[in-house]
Formats: sequence, structure tokens, C-alpha cells
Amino acid sequence: MRNYQVELEKRIAFIRDAIKEANANGLIYGNSGGKDSALVGVLCKIACANTLGIIMPCESKQNYGQDTIDALEIAKQFDIETKVVDLSQTKKLLVENINKSIKIEGKSLNNIAPRLRMTTLYTIAACDNRLVVGTGNKSEIFMGYFTKWGDGAFDINPIGDLTVSEIYEFLEYLNAPKSIIEKAPSAGLFEGQTDEIEMGVSYKAIEDYINGKTVSLKEKEIIERNHKNTEHKRTSSKIYSSDKE
Repeated sequence: MRNYQVELEKRIAFIRDAIKEANANGLIYGNSGGKDSALVGVLCKIACANTLGIIMPCESKQNYGQDTIDALEIAKQFDIETKVVDLSQTKKLLVENINKSIKIEGKSLNNIAPRLRMTTLYTIAACDNRLVVGTGNKSEIFMGYFTKWGDGAFDINPIGDLTVSEIYEFLEYLNAPKSIIEKAPSAGLFEGQTDEIEMGVSYKAIEDYINGKTVSLKEKEIIERNHKNTEHKRTSSKIYSSDKE
């Protein structure tokens, strides 16, 4: 197990250095009520008093229910300034307009919410000269389980090297609300959605694979396929260069 007091000190220093280098006034992040955003919010608040968490419900009933309850609880416990921006009507209007030209369905539809949320965060950040803080963990990044130009976009990410079990350990160390630690990880993209069901593999198996431990053949195939197919999400966009001619 990591020494989380040391981890806390190092990550606070990392965040403060980033603020100084960017000459920013503060930080902003999406407060989803989940484990990752909870840890990010606490780290940001400890590092910088001028931290703002944005709750952004977008159609899913879960967003308006338990997610919001948990988001408000973590914000209250750690005195994090919080605002709510409801994106449901924005998504509905966008879908209606696009559907006039082409039918949106599946992942194309589900990925609208994360992209609207990131648009919202960067818009508010620009108004207040804040850095947008990412909330993806190591397991999600390895699997490519994030939306390109959605929750995969950020200025800094202080938890991207932590696996899911380490996220939970860190939250326990910080005495975060039990409701956040104990609920099933979910992006809240649609009703009944959970990360592990959608990926088809458990976070434990992903972590074991990353750490070189044995996983089943089926788990190995799922993990390697997802990692390979999402490589484009973890690399910079290709730009033509005449220097290569």
C-alpha cells in the first residue's frame, strides 16, 4: 500500500506548481459524485482554496438522484464551492438538430454528455482563469474507458497514475463519505450503467493485468483488445509535417 500522507503532499505540490506555471487563479473540475471526482476535488481544495466543482446532470435519473446527493456531500464535507449546470435541455436540443441530418445512437449518443460537460468546464474556466482538472484513473486510461475530447480532456490530472483500488484507499485515508466509496463505479451515462458491466471486465482484473498478475484468458482478451483499440485516445492527434517529406 502507498504512503498516502506522502502521496497527498506530492500531489498538492504538483497542483500548486501547475497553477503557478499557468499563472492561473484557481481550479475547476466536474463533481460527478463518483470516486475519482471526489478524490480530485479534495486534492484540489487542499492545494488551492479557489477550487470550484461543477455538478452537471444530463438526462440520466441517476445524475439527479444519488450522484447529486454524493456530489453535494463531498463538497460540504471539504468545503468545496459548488455550482450546478443542468445540461439536459442542451443535449436534447443538440440531438434534435443533428437527427435532422443523421440518426444518432449508441456510443455517439452516450458520448454527447461528457463532451458537453467538458465544454461547460472550459467555458467557466476561461471566465475565471482556472485550470480544468481531469478525473480519470490509471485503470480507465489503460482501457480507454473515457470519452475523447470529453472527460479525456483536461489541463492537469493529479490521479492518473492511481488504479481503482488505490483511489479507494486514498479516499479511505481522507475519510471521504462511505456512500461514494461503497457504490458501484458508474459514468452515469444512461440508466443502470456501471463501468464494469459496460467494459465486460472487473476493475480488479484490469489492475491485476496492469500489475503483471494472472487473469483469465477471457479477461486478458477483453483488456488487450480495449487497450489496442483505444490507443488513439492516449496519443496526440496526427499533424502533417513537411519535414518528413
